[in-house]
Amino acid sequence: MSQRKSGTGSNREQRINPPRLLFESFLALIGIGACLLKLPFAAVEPVTWMEAAFTATSAVTVTGLVVVDTGSHFTLFGQLVILTLIQLGGLGLMTFAVLTALALGFRLRLQHQLVAQEAFNEISLQTARRAGGSIALFALTAEAIGIVLLGMFFVPELGWSEGLYQALFYTISAFNNAGFALSPDSLSAYATHPGISLSVTALFITGGLGYIVIMELLEKRCWRRLSVYVKVILLATLCLNLIATVAILFLEFGNPATLGALNGFWDKVLAAWFQGVTPRTAGFNTLDVGALTAGTSVLMLLLMFIGGAPNSTASGIKISTFVILLAATRSFLRGNLNVSFFRRSLSSETVLKALATVTIGMATVFVGVVTLSILVEDDFLDIAFEVVSAFGTVGLSRGTTGELGTAGQLVIMAVMVIGRLGPLTLGYTLTVRRKSNVRYAKTEFPVG
Repeated sequence: MSQRKSGTGSNREQRINPPRLLFESFLALIGIGACLLKLPFAAVEPVTWMEAAFTATSAVTVTGLVVVDTGSHFTLFGQLVILTLIQLGGLGLMTFAVLTALALGFRLRLQHQLVAQEAFNEISLQTARRAGGSIALFALTAEAIGIVLLGMFFVPELGWSEGLYQALFYTISAFNNAGFALSPDSLSAYATHPGISLSVTALFITGGLGYIVIMELLEKRCWRRLSVYVKVILLATLCLNLIATVAILFLEFGNPATLGALNGFWDKVLAAWFQGVTPRTAGFNTLDVGALTAGTSVLMLLLMFIGGAPNSTASGIKISTFVILLAATRSFLRGNLNVSFFRRSLSSETVLKALATVTIGMATVFVGVVTLSILVEDDFLDIAFEVVSAFGTVGLSRGTTGELGTAGQLVIMAVMVIGRLGPLTLGYTLTVRRKSNVRYAKTEFPVG
């Protein structure tokens, strides 16, 4: 009898689907967050269930799109709820779940082990445990430094209590690439403030690089000793940030509604830098996004779609995926079927995984844009901007968020969840898929 029970339990555990558990965990957190934000003392004025659900979804997916102003509409309690949702969503629900279980001395069941391994993208539970501790230490250390840095600038201006609170809020929001702000115009008031602008960008760039990159940098401290992955992420991040900054400086230099309104050249450079690095899932802005030129907006669409590094607080297709596609294209044009970085070859499986990731991302954006175009009467660029921002969990908007309506908000909420959980689900599918030993005869097939 005991053997039959054991067999039944084993079969039940084998049917556990980690992506489904991750999805259900996120939905549960969104539901809890929405209920808390709906409480009478969470908002200055009562919010609807849709407003509460949209805000909770945006916070858990660390997006930053809002239908009500965070600073003026929610009380201190409501803002702290949003901060908690951002922290849980940014670092990953499973990180906190595993660490809590270990701290309380619980023995993890097989289904929780599967979730832990999938959440950390690691092979063994022991490795996942070490990763969980590293993530927690990395996040808390970075956020502590951020609070100190931003406190140095906010406290003299706002006083100790308000200054430290603003430093705490913007640090958690920036490090987790959430983009939530306490002002309707985000950080536009500090467009020419080097201390705040550079501190905030340092926080969300660090969060967007991820703990693997930062930990390896701290450990090896030598370019030659760094892994190929870390080298590629660092170089690609640097190139994208510099190219975006120069492009925005050029495109917006004479725009009287953006950089043209700033007097000094270096003020314009600082604002261009901030607006150039924020689209890859950060969501803050120091310039009026709705007033940006069409060229800048299209550039930002690409940056938002790319996103940050894997295993980070950023979303999008990930910068590594983008670089792999560029490398594969270069190799093909040179007549070389071997894709390589720094004298290291990539497997065909890795290239196919990158192609699958981009295809799924493009399909999600396409369906979202078509659906929203049917539901909302707005400029096509504004609609596309909104959908790509939701998919990349960026949070930038050209003013469409407040005009979505109930149906439109549901579409954006779905895109935000897919953008946040999509890579995890794809990673699991590609990891546990069954390989077929069947091979068919090759055939020629025209392409292009």
